[in-house]
Amino acid sequence: MRVAEIILHRLKLPLVTPYRLSYRVYEDFDPIIVEARDRDGRTGWGEGHISPGHTFETIEGGWRFCAGEAQAILGRPVDDAKASLEAIQPRSPVAAAALITALEMLAGHPVLEIEAPARLPLLTPFNATEPDDIEAEVEARLDDGFRTLKIKVGKDVDADLARVASVQAAARGRATLRLDANRGFDRADGCRFAAALDPDGIELFEQPCESKDWDANAAVAAVSTVPVMLDESIYGVDDIERAAEIPGIGFIKLKLKKMGGLDLLSRGLARIRDLGMTPVLGDGVSTELGCWMEACVARGTIGNAGEFNGFLKPKARLFVEPLRFEGGALVLDQGFRPEIDRAVLEAHRLEVARFMAPRAETAKG
Repeated sequence: MRVAEIILHRLKLPLVTPYRLSYRVYEDFDPIIVEARDRDGRTGWGEGHISPGHTFETIEGGWRFCAGEAQAILGRPVDDAKASLEAIQPRSPVAAAALITALEMLAGHPVLEIEAPARLPLLTPFNATEPDDIEAEVEARLDDGFRTLKIKVGKDVDADLARVASVQAAARGRATLRLDANRGFDRADGCRFAAALDPDGIELFEQPCESKDWDANAAVAAVSTVPVMLDESIYGVDDIERAAEIPGIGFIKLKLKKMGGLDLLSRGLARIRDLGMTPVLGDGVSTELGCWMEACVARGTIGNAGEFNGFLKPKARLFVEPLRFEGGALVLDQGFRPEIDRAVLEAHRLEVARFMAPRAETAKG
């Protein structure tokens, strides 16, 4: 099987409601979608959603990377093309992941085969800030079936502590809380916040300080009343191993788009467990494509709420048969294999680029 054609699609998908982080507000998602084909018409798809502010990559740079590497792998055996992309993945991890996962799907990666039905609990973002609104939103989220709530913090220590306490009181032990600063605290404020937390019902505190400030994150972990989880700091196994040496780091979150592919992601998740930490998986700003792939990996590797809930945020779905959400969980039916809705793809496309190998190159086997 050789790579006969690569088509790049750059999309803009408006969201149902704005998605608020400590460092930006998303009004839409703008992923790069990769379509890979062989000469016999088999197709694989991959997604790379570059989030400015979350990664060193830019959307424009990621698009150039995909275009250049798409040309470089045309006509090559799929396994060989994948290996070459994995070797340069650190240069542009999210863009490389879009290409690598498209090739993995094209080659029929076994993790994408749903041999038995699966039900994967998801967490949900929590938005309310005022006490009455907090009470109402907790009840609404519980009614939707969610049992893990994600609260964004990182701007004002005292206001954040008061809000977390209000959510704890409203939840009354019926839901688990994950707190996420998205690097919003400096060292002093991160330590003050983490040390003052009442741990009741709180599973973890995610990424207190800047991704490269390992010393600040370690200082927060040392005083935190709940385990700290690193996310933005983690790009590969070296970072996982570095985190394992820090007291108080109990969780590591991985995303398919940052690890670079299904095989690389699976290896990273296994390494987290080997080092005595707990893995968390999922990208809240992926479309159905990335969320489906993460859910497929999660079936045998994750025992907590998945963060692959991005598919619930855009107004339009990419799959002809949308991913199923029931009672706070993503549901995968036996044999499910997604089909991209090309009408949706074209309606939300900002740019397209097509690369084809000469037929003689793909006829070699």
